[in-house]
Amino acid sequence: MNYFLAKTDPETYSLDHFERDHKTVWDGVKNPQALRAIREMRPGDRVFMYHSGGDSAVVGLAQVVSEPRPDPKSAKLTVIDLEFLTRLDPPTTLHEIKASGLFDDWALVRQGRLSTMTAPAPFVTWMKRKYPKIKL
Repeated sequence: MNYFLAKTDPETYSLDHFERDHKTVWDGVKNPQALRAIREMRPGDRVFMYHSGGDSAVVGLAQVVSEPRPDPKSAKLTVIDLEFLTRLDPPTTLHEIKASGLFDDWALVRQGRLSTMTAPAPFVTWMKRKYPKIKL
């Protein structure tokens, strides 16, 4: 199983909305590096859901439930289906991630505008310790 992080602006598509929908097509990603991450996703992989802007934080967890495929709106883009798994309570803030000093070379810290990315193994381990009751 691989891990990723996907950002969403809560005003556009919040975790509340995703939880109500239970499934969503992750689309609208145009950055080549973010598209590469989407193309690497496979069913069963986990995705940390991140609210950007304002109180930036990892707020939930999703599971990939489809193979990547061309976006029907633009063959140059790729989409994936995600299924809501759980909320992370309390959320893990970007400030907390940066303050740990453990992830300074991760795209989340280095490239603030990148919308979708792989999550490094040390981050996954760190999150598993933080949320021991949740099956990450």
